[in-house]
Amino acid sequence: MPIPGAQTNPTRPFLAERFSLRDWLLARDPAYSRIRMGGRVTLSIVLAVAILILIHRLVLPLPAAAYGIAATLAIQSGLTVRDPSAAAQLTTRLIGCAGAVAMIGLAALLEPWRSVSDIAFLAVIFMAAYARRFGTRWAAVGMFCFMSYFIGAYLHPPLAQLPEVAVGALVAALSAHVVRTWVLPDDWQRDFLRAMVSVLGRVDHIVEALRAIAVRGMWTAEDRQALNRLENRLKEAVLMADGLVPVSRREALPEENEPAADIGLALFDLHLAAESLIVLSRQSLPEPELLSAFLASHQVAPPSELEMLGKAVAASAETRRALNWLGEARRAAVDAVERLRAERFTGFNRPQAAAPAPKAAQGRWLNDPALRTALQITLAAGLAMIGGLALSRDRWFWAVLSAFLVFTNTNSRGDTAIKAMQRSGGTLIGIVCGMGLSALLSGFPWLAGAVAILAVFLAFFSLQASYTAMTFFISIVICIVYGLTGTLTLDLLRLRLEETVIGAVAGMAVAFFVLPTRTQTTLGDALAKWFDAAQRLLEAAAEEKNGAELITLSKALDAAYRDVTQAARPLGVSWQLVTRPGHIRQTLAIMMAATYWSRIFARRVAFARAAEMDAIRPAIRDALTGLERVRAKGTGIFFVNRKPPQLQSRHLPIAHDGSRLGIEMIAATLDRLYP
Repeated sequence: MPIPGAQTNPTRPFLAERFSLRDWLLARDPAYSRIRMGGRVTLSIVLAVAILILIHRLVLPLPAAAYGIAATLAIQSGLTVRDPSAAAQLTTRLIGCAGAVAMIGLAALLEPWRSVSDIAFLAVIFMAAYARRFGTRWAAVGMFCFMSYFIGAYLHPPLAQLPEVAVGALVAALSAHVVRTWVLPDDWQRDFLRAMVSVLGRVDHIVEALRAIAVRGMWTAEDRQALNRLENRLKEAVLMADGLVPVSRREALPEENEPAADIGLALFDLHLAAESLIVLSRQSLPEPELLSAFLASHQVAPPSELEMLGKAVAASAETRRALNWLGEARRAAVDAVERLRAERFTGFNRPQAAAPAPKAAQGRWLNDPALRTALQITLAAGLAMIGGLALSRDRWFWAVLSAFLVFTNTNSRGDTAIKAMQRSGGTLIGIVCGMGLSALLSGFPWLAGAVAILAVFLAFFSLQASYTAMTFFISIVICIVYGLTGTLTLDLLRLRLEETVIGAVAGMAVAFFVLPTRTQTTLGDALAKWFDAAQRLLEAAAEEKNGAELITLSKALDAAYRDVTQAARPLGVSWQLVTRPGHIRQTLAIMMAATYWSRIFARRVAFARAAEMDAIRPAIRDALTGLERVRAKGTGIFFVNRKPPQLQSRHLPIAHDGSRLGIEMIAATLDRLYP
């Protein structure tokens, strides 16, 4: 995979491929992870259904429930099975498959007694929700069981059809495994290179946009918005690439000259230098000639050339300095990646997955967070069941499904409210568009099927970016399926929307009024963990702990930062708040900088000599004092008004090196959290 800037022809213009589909995709999906997610789910469904059709025609007839359970489990196999190895994934899928067949059998057994079946469904919901506390495997198994009981109660297969339904479940599990393991497997080396290409491309787009502005000689409101968008995309690509940096097989602690360490530092420098270039260019634009030279060759201009080109405008010295730093960081990243490629990643492993979060502390009854959440979900499902039954005895399952899903991956009542509104809005818009598509595709079943498959892909391609978009495309799929089966009516679609809203409202009501977890409480807990992790790291550095321990502590700080971003999500309008202007974005960006510089500091301190440690120990004490000062403000750091950063040398800290750089940047970022 070519790395921009590493070509043998240094004069090849970057813009030659700027508008290619590949570049467009890399801008929005740096490692193609979203494409892979959508492709896996879609291919799993198509493969499972195709196999079942062959079985139906050549071996034995299969009931509709077999197809329904196959599609459902294919989706769950692609979304919820997250074990690290293929063998573990297969085990999880087979356990989930067995649980799914058992749930369908239970639903069929209790079908004559509807009230008992409804109560059993609530029990299944409780167990599926509580299973999340036992790890990713049992969370996946819980989802298999919940969705299977849903299918069983919705399609009413008799017990006599259980063997055929089991065939559908098994085919779905195996199809998903084949797709996940052999058709669209993970390739960490390929993903890492794609992410780096995306990072370098985003840097070039920023410089190109600045060159266009410099040629005009003035900024417009549209220019500022465009640069903000480009910076946001760069941030996303850097975060993706940083999580894919390979690790050494030799030690937990990378050596100074290892490519992995060089790439980590270059990535941060690229982001900070690009941000600095944007900020400084708003006050003094660099010369177009310098920006053109950067784009043409990706070379760093010599100091004499910088002085010559900029001597007429002394105020642009800092801007030229930022561009020079950006060029150095870009070249360092390209060189490190090329070294890894030349060595074929010899001696390096795939990046380690984040350690699973520790199980929530068990308490007595309602003090157990997992139990509280399970009770909330069950109560919300019960309320949705009552409201859904008031509308329809046959379609109330949609309300229960909605109530269950709005609690998925949420940590507070604000999170749940956002999810509920997204689901309702996506369903409404999807139904409107789905009706139009179904009308247009009437009489063209093959074309309708192709559009449905495309909508499935787009739904799960969108899932990581927008829950609303995912719900929108799923609603379109449902409309097309109803149209193909001849059951599509306006009353049916209106009923689906009403049941969805009932479930969403039930989820919000329970989240806000029954055992509620306030957003600021969740955020305060996450912040406390972040401050504790930062304090442990600084204290360990002052005590001159070994390098491996410092690296472990820096990873714990990383995990704590991710928890803070999750907890802060309801304070904005969507997940993209971490890349949007405003108090929340500013605070999270500053915390991300402090977290990253803590990792750099941990690496540098690990190699520091005694004399260097003596020199930085006062700075560590100052940083600890600043940490305690900011900790006392709690969640108030997210709502403080900050002045724009002063354009001083500390904004471009390239005059320092070693561990002092890290500790100075930690102290500086802490000061910015609560000025």
